[in-house]
Amino acid sequence: MMLDVQLAELVGDGPAGVREALALAAGFDEALGHGFARIAEEPAAALAALAGALGASPLGDRLGEAVEKVTAGSVADEHLAVLAGGRAALFGAVHDALLARLDQAVGRTRAPWPASPAGEPGEGAGDEVPANLLAGCRVWLRELAITGWRGVDHDLVSGADQAIEALLAVPRLRGLAVLLDGLAAELRASAPVAAMDRLPARRWADLWTRALLLAQSGTWHGAPEPVSGRLLILGADVHEHATVVRVQVHGVLEEAGGQTRLVRTSVAAAKVDTIAGPSVWRLLGGHPVLMGALAGHRSVEIDGMPLLPGGDLLWHDDRARTGAEADPFTTARVQLAGATAAATPPLDRHPVRIAEPVLIEGYQVDGEALDLGGHRLALALDRLPSSCPLTPELVAASSACIGLVRWDGGRWLLQPLAVQATVKKKPVTAHNGDWATGPTDPKVVKAEAKAGDVVAVLRERAGRLLRK
Repeated sequence: MMLDVQLAELVGDGPAGVREALALAAGFDEALGHGFARIAEEPAAALAALAGALGASPLGDRLGEAVEKVTAGSVADEHLAVLAGGRAALFGAVHDALLARLDQAVGRTRAPWPASPAGEPGEGAGDEVPANLLAGCRVWLRELAITGWRGVDHDLVSGADQAIEALLAVPRLRGLAVLLDGLAAELRASAPVAAMDRLPARRWADLWTRALLLAQSGTWHGAPEPVSGRLLILGADVHEHATVVRVQVHGVLEEAGGQTRLVRTSVAAAKVDTIAGPSVWRLLGGHPVLMGALAGHRSVEIDGMPLLPGGDLLWHDDRARTGAEADPFTTARVQLAGATAAATPPLDRHPVRIAEPVLIEGYQVDGEALDLGGHRLALALDRLPSSCPLTPELVAASSACIGLVRWDGGRWLLQPLAVQATVKKKPVTAHNGDWATGPTDPKVVKAEAKAGDVVAVLRERAGRLLRK
């Protein structure tokens, strides 16, 4: 799908009200940074402005009451939950406006979110989860809100350790545990925060908001439905961190009835910081069908795979088998335009979570942006992972790109997942998933052989310790 005649509308001025909404959110984030123990006049005005902006919404009355209570010094769990909900609703409105603009620009059809999606018991921290685990999370998050980022020290950060350990023992709550662990790690690395010149106020407020909402009992993502058909892969988005690697695969699902949908699926593995670059793929060897399809550019036949209403396949390698060859660029040119996109789950309605697959062709690369007939679309080259063959140089030499359109820092960006380029007068194609079963570049293979198999060494040492 090409972003051509509609590109000017996409990269021009944003939808009306976006700047104002983000300014309201910035005011809330500033108040959270100072803490709710003693709210001064300016933070109180920022909270009141948020309540006023959402006064006509279903949250209006409760938000107004929560602001009054918090401003008066009564900071209870229920009040903080409402404040977090108000902030999430504000970003949700911005997300919806931006996504509608993007759908219009690329001509994409999007399914509506179910009015009342049913959920499995306990899903998203529901009935089967001991209430004390969620309460323990909320205690720490409440302490953060009362103290404010500027008051965070090592003692306050360590208060999360027990809650995180308890959450990790419950499979349904591991997502919340990882989220809390990530926030705690960032705060620990920054403590004492009072000494910092500049705070990542929006990022920390995003993490605090999502964690507080996930720590409420309820259903967030709806119940999965089993689906069968042919999965045609478009590309892989690889996230590498010191302690985890996650690969999110974007594709088109051809169902038996003829319907085509845009879907995603993710697999992840824990790691240590000494495992980096192409070696991280070895950690995902428990998903041979998916990894083989990525590396071999093949389709995948799935049978009864759970699909969430938000378009996420819950991957089970035993419900998949490798299919025929399927070139991602052919899939993008033939199937992408007619595939229906999934609705965004309520808790995921945030501008930074927009990541829509597109195909762009016939452009010129101008520095760190694509030039399409005078319109520029910035490239997110900093998102290119070190574990893949795709490099800034290949992107600069490319003429076709499968990528994810994102919105960050007040502008639209394109994150490349695969490119077709010309290098030394020869056509070259590179995909993020090409090394999913091991690197194919002779130089990289030689470097890995010289360095040794870090994953195998660490596994052998871990096994030795366990035997002792």
